[in-house]
Amino acid sequence: MGCLFALMAGLFPRLALFILWVARPARIDAAFDTFLLPLLGIIFLPFATLMYVLLYTPGRGLIGWDWFWVILAALLDIGHWGAAATQRNQIPGRRAPA
Repeated sequence: MGCLFALMAGLFPRLALFILWVARPARIDAAFDTFLLPLLGIIFLPFATLMYVLLYTPGRGLIGWDWFWVILAALLDIGHWGAAATQRNQIPGRRAPA
């Protein structure tokens, strides 16, 4: 079951975060104080938000290599934005911006 969740999280991080929230809402509540930060994370940086929730330890937070994985996930999210922008410019019949 863990491998299936890891595969799904890599492909659909928003869905994986939703399933994690339904299965273990206390884990999400422990990682975030307000509702605004996880909402913005789901919209703009879903993979980084998922990694933050998975690596967060109550009372300790994130330390050491935990931050490395969250930053790597954020870079992957930003890379996805860049790839989407370059693909958008390759649509047939669409002129490139000036």
